[in-house]
Amino acid sequence: MNLDDIKAFYFIGIGGMGMSSLASYLNYIGKKVYGYDRSRSFLTKKLEREGIYIIYHDNIKLLPSWIHSEQCLIVYTPAIQNNNKQWMFLKQNVKNITKRSHLLSLITKNKICIAIGGTHGKTTTGVLLGHILKITGQNITAFLGGISENYQSNLILNGNDMFLVEADEFDHSFLHLNPNIACITSLDQDHVDTYPKKDDLVQAYIKFSQKIRHPYKKIFLCKEESSIWSTTTNIIYYSIIKEEKGIYYSNHIYIKKNKWYFDFHTPKETWKDLPLPIPGYHNLKNITAALAISDYLKLQEKEVRKALWLFKGIHRRYSIHFQSKEKIYIDDYAHHPTEINALINTIRKCFINKQILGVFQPHLFSRTKFFEEDFARSLEKLDILILLDIYPARELPLYGVNSYKLLDKIKIKNKEVSNMSNLLYKIEKKQFDILLTIGAGSIDSLVDTIKKWFHKRYGEI
Repeated sequence: MNLDDIKAFYFIGIGGMGMSSLASYLNYIGKKVYGYDRSRSFLTKKLEREGIYIIYHDNIKLLPSWIHSEQCLIVYTPAIQNNNKQWMFLKQNVKNITKRSHLLSLITKNKICIAIGGTHGKTTTGVLLGHILKITGQNITAFLGGISENYQSNLILNGNDMFLVEADEFDHSFLHLNPNIACITSLDQDHVDTYPKKDDLVQAYIKFSQKIRHPYKKIFLCKEESSIWSTTTNIIYYSIIKEEKGIYYSNHIYIKKNKWYFDFHTPKETWKDLPLPIPGYHNLKNITAALAISDYLKLQEKEVRKALWLFKGIHRRYSIHFQSKEKIYIDDYAHHPTEINALINTIRKCFINKQILGVFQPHLFSRTKFFEEDFARSLEKLDILILLDIYPARELPLYGVNSYKLLDKIKIKNKEVSNMSNLLYKIEKKQFDILLTIGAGSIDSLVDTIKKWFHKRYGEI
């Protein structure tokens, strides 16, 4: 398929993180872009401001007349539900249909491409690296897996000599890509509907690593994952533990006036006293990956340091929405036990002896069932827990899998299940120092309401 021959695009699920950045890019380069989504969001409103027409009703009569044209391409995401009326109609009646991941590969195939993959940390690594490349003046377009606070967008437009993308392992999407440089941040098991066994995930990443192409043809791999690799050909390791000569690593972490700092070591020199823009050892690992790629691309330390100082963070990645002497409110996207552990451990290190109330919305029935014991152990690190109903996303309910069953596994006294509508009422009745909202589903729709409640009750900061 030649994208030059496609004049119009229709996105099913245009408001998704991966879909919306592609839609925005295609609109920017002069293509006609329409789309469907079930509800308005920050991203759909942004697309509408850019001139993209979006339909919010699942009605085939609302489809544009040019939908059957040979010059139109339908783009879909695996997250779209099979009973969606527009999707069912388009599958049966339209010829040019492709996955989001395939479209991404078409856009990037003739350009230098950097792809960031891994179960955890790929969004933090990718957004920071995109910011560094922008600040250092590189000619780049970055499709981000989260909303950059610097640019209030999941798309960075600064030229098209190079593309930065997030390599999503769900549904084997990343196997459509052929990047020149890849980064693999972690290989923790997840997406158990796609990878029932850990080895299934590992084998998919090995296939991904075999698709790396010249020029560069390099893979940046977290040293902790080196044991599963049978060869070191084309691999560059990074770590947050001092390693053998020739490896990128970060160490000497210290906190001064509530800010985190560290030293970064290249194979040739040390960049001392760099600011850690998002706290936590897990984030230091991600930032080390971004810095290693930056040094490999011969970006100057002075400019990279400047980019770190200017970095404002990522939406829903340790996002502090309220902070006073009395109370703190933090929202985070963590939806896997490993991520929840890292988040709570970081908060405990930053805020000593504080009472933490956590509100967690499990994401996917399959994930909740598979990691039930691990979720229980990670959520026990909280002092108080409010557990929301499971967010199904693309799944149908699984018999016997629900939040009450998960709650029974959690060994803390102050715990309960709530629905979304009663949540604020229940928060108001709790005694806590820090409120933490956690999850990848619809819990973010409550952030503004909770934030307003904090300001009303505890005053402006």
